Amino acid sequence: MEPMDNASNRAHDDILRLIEQVETQVVGQRGVIRSLILGLLCSGHVLLEGLPGTAKTRSVKALANALAISFGRIQFTPDLLPSDVTGTEVLHESEGKSTLRFQPGPVFNQIVLADEINRAPAKVQAALLEAMGEGTITVAGETHKLPELFMVLATQNPIEQEGTYPLPEAQMDRFLIKTKVDYPDKQAERDIVRLVRGEENGIYSAETASPITIDPMSVLRARQQIASVTLSDMVENYIIDLVMASREPDKYPHSKLAQWLMIGASPRASIALDKCARALAWLNGRDHVQVDDVREVAPLVLGHRLSLSYDALADGVHQNDVVLELLDVVSIG
Repeated sequence: MEPMDNASNRAHDDILRLIEQVETQVVGQRGVIRSLILGLLCSGHVLLEGLPGTAKTRSVKALANALAISFGRIQFTPDLLPSDVTGTEVLHESEGKSTLRFQPGPVFNQIVLADEINRAPAKVQAALLEAMGEGTITVAGETHKLPELFMVLATQNPIEQEGTYPLPEAQMDRFLIKTKVDYPDKQAERDIVRLVRGEENGIYSAETASPITIDPMSVLRARQQIASVTLSDMVENYIIDLVMASREPDKYPHSKLAQWLMIGASPRASIALDKCARALAWLNGRDHVQVDDVREVAPLVLGHRLSLSYDALADGVHQNDVVLELLDVVSIG
């Protein structure tokens, strides 16, 4: 790798410190934290799926606190209205005159936690589509720009849980990454109990007592550097071949892809693979992407963009199973 200049080193060191800081607050979820950081570096949105109590909300809060940026939380419920998310025009009276002024909603923050997003109907979920896709909100014909450092971090319980609504395909596609939040292992469970007990008793480690705050400008500098990370033709072709295989599974007759897939990944999948692979390479201190970078981020990027056939669903096949099959059958080079 080419040697980094001082500014590059500072941004890289700051992001590594950011990861360490979040890990002091969230135990046993390293993969989740890595997904959040990749989303942050790629200016993308992240969907966390897991059962209640698996530190989804805590992870998002820890990231916002470590960056010291504005944070807004939207608790999605069945009776939530779109205006509760985006904001609305409110009547103001001044000097005997009544005027309508826009009152921004919680989406006008730099990090927005959409908590339990699949507990609200599709109409409310769709209120986030413009914000996630364009970085703007349009209310009463007027467009309002969101902050430059804007990120939606959504949590959802599995669809099988009572009182949940599947996210529309258009919205799922706008999430750069979807990651599953599993239960921690035995040692992590013990560490969690001790961490919470220490917080209750006012006992903190040295890191927690003096939390490190990362300059948000380091994120913007990191994004500029990631834009310069290069891909060889071989790696680029591999990205395209993975996505095309999800759309043309019949070309792989010796695999189960044709049996499992109903609709393949959109062009956003290719873009997301490219972005996340470059961000991962940068995190690992390289100025070029390797095939292993693509393979590592593929389950995070591709799974939620695939629509499975009825046969696959009946057989209990999951989207990640299809991604693993894609990685197995698509050749490199």
